[in-house]
Amino acid sequence: MNSSRVSYFTLAAYLDSGLLRYLFFMLVLSLYLLILCANVLLIVVICMNRSLHEPMYVFLCSLFVNELYGSTGLFPLLLVQILSDVHTVPDVFCFLQNFLLYSYGGAEYLNLAVMSYDRYLAICCPLQYNTQMTVNKIAILISVTWFCPLLLCLVMTSLSKSLQLCGTIIEKVYCDNFSIVKLACSDTTVNNIYGLFVSSFSIFCPLILIFYSYIKILKICLSGSKGTRQKAVSTCAPHLASLINFSCGACFEIMQSRFNMKTLPNVLRIFLSLYWLICQPLLNPLVYGLTLSKMRIICKSLVFAEM
Repeated sequence: MNSSRVSYFTLAAYLDSGLLRYLFFMLVLSLYLLILCANVLLIVVICMNRSLHEPMYVFLCSLFVNELYGSTGLFPLLLVQILSDVHTVPDVFCFLQNFLLYSYGGAEYLNLAVMSYDRYLAICCPLQYNTQMTVNKIAILISVTWFCPLLLCLVMTSLSKSLQLCGTIIEKVYCDNFSIVKLACSDTTVNNIYGLFVSSFSIFCPLILIFYSYIKILKICLSGSKGTRQKAVSTCAPHLASLINFSCGACFEIMQSRFNMKTLPNVLRIFLSLYWLICQPLLNPLVYGLTLSKMRIICKSLVFAEM
């Protein structure tokens, strides 16, 4: 295909499911509504209850908002494509989805990094916690968590949009940056270097902070009292579950993007590519809502208030 101005992309990973598409549509729509309801419920619970106006819950609220943000970047277009006979996407919507999903991923890791730092202060420096974790500091941490991924992904998407493309077929069920860059017939050196920088900053920098925080927490737990260990386990266990789940999903996605996975069944490839975008927004509200006692009690009282 000669290089020209691309006005649309074709998402080639969709299966011809016939009438089953309506069943898939209802299942995916139900999943999206469940994610919306679960995350909105916990955001409302945190905002409306003064007993939850603590740094840990404020950071949790930011995490749940990010789940809504990422889900909305995926599901509306996914639902439209399930019902479509021709799986084409206008270039504007494709680049928009690319921006939303990658900024969601960056904000997820930074949210988890900020939460690990908060747990480090609470467990390792309990006497200085209130003086260290001030309102201004909370505002700065949340601002950085959102501003950095949005800015980095805006530049990344702009660089991809400026490329001269010689193809329109993306072997995914959604638009992603690496697939778009692979379609280029112009030089992609700047895109590759910047993509490596974004990946390093968005993934490895937060992971270094998380590992450092947990090493410090582990040292305190090994030398501290039983109460300290119980506090660490009760607040860190859901965070670790969230981190491991998202990292596994991100690893699946990176492997599928960088390596030839065509030997795998198409359904499995679709599942692996969607794992980080579907399981994380569903897992986080369930894990935190069930394991943190304050939130669990308030949620129970709201759900069963009419009974």
